[in-house]
Amino acid sequence: MALRVVHYINQFYANIGGEEKADYPAELRVGEFVGPGMALKQAFGEEAEIVATIVCGDSFFAENMDETTAKVVAWVKEQNADVFVAGPAFNAGRYGLACGAVAAAVKEQLGVPSVTAMYSENPGVDMYKANTYIVPTKNSAAGMRDAVKKLAPLALKLAKGEKIGASCEDNYFNQGVRVNFFEQERGAKRAVDMLLKKIAGKPFETEYPMPSFDRVAPNKAVKDMSKATIALVTSGGIVPKTNPDHIEASNASKYGEYDISMFNDLTKDSHETAHGGYDPVYANDDPDRVLPVDVLRDMEREGVIGKLHNKFYTTVGNGTAVASAKKFAEEFSKKLIADGVTAVILTST
Repeated sequence: MALRVVHYINQFYANIGGEEKADYPAELRVGEFVGPGMALKQAFGEEAEIVATIVCGDSFFAENMDETTAKVVAWVKEQNADVFVAGPAFNAGRYGLACGAVAAAVKEQLGVPSVTAMYSENPGVDMYKANTYIVPTKNSAAGMRDAVKKLAPLALKLAKGEKIGASCEDNYFNQGVRVNFFEQERGAKRAVDMLLKKIAGKPFETEYPMPSFDRVAPNKAVKDMSKATIALVTSGGIVPKTNPDHIEASNASKYGEYDISMFNDLTKDSHETAHGGYDPVYANDDPDRVLPVDVLRDMEREGVIGKLHNKFYTTVGNGTAVASAKKFAEEFSKKLIADGVTAVILTST
């Protein structure tokens, strides 16, 4: 008899729509599989079947988290699932948080094994990797095939109640659990082998990876705001009308630098948002809601600040890798310093 799988996906992968349908309420589709469920079904073969798919819009889940989580848990119980699979969410932040939350709840409240999948920089990884198995993926749906190759075997092992190996063996994020075991070779020999590989420039892998902490020391407070030059920077995607530099709606590969010296405020006729991760209606109607040029001009006239810098820098934070964002900031921060900017206001969505 085939193992029973319940699958959770968002509105996009259910072919309902994008951000404009992110408020789609949670629903249970018994006997259906869609989107990544089709690839999972093929990978499961005859060993397991997706008996139901749960669909929920990302915004709806975020705004109704407790109620929706409880509903998902009830549906999984109703379907008598052997394993619960969520995603893959790749680098979609709200989707990743939803997948992690429902997978953790199903495991904790029902004792049903659960697994999801997402990119290493998805906030859902740090929040839920200790509560459920999370398979690492690439940062976009282009990595779907690779994700399913890792996700399906782990889901099957969980459904069968088989022993799960170390994270490096069964392809999931390290959960911080240490287990004693005997190595075939002594530590001294392994250490020397590793050293020789390092000296020779060959690839090697440490047995004790250290966490990487990116700490940024806060700047000193601005002593006199009335003489300060303030610049605006945003990850909210505000750009001149028509998005002249074609900044991507997700997973941005660039940032924009634009002159605002002639603007006392931003209007729907002059600016818009390129961001694909939130409902753009309010930002497009009044771009000052994301990039407050109007308020800074008022403060400039009132003498609260010295002046507003004549340029602003913008990109899209939706799905954009931390490494890319860091690279952007390193580039335009040099320009800001060279232009004598005193402080920066960074706005998001």
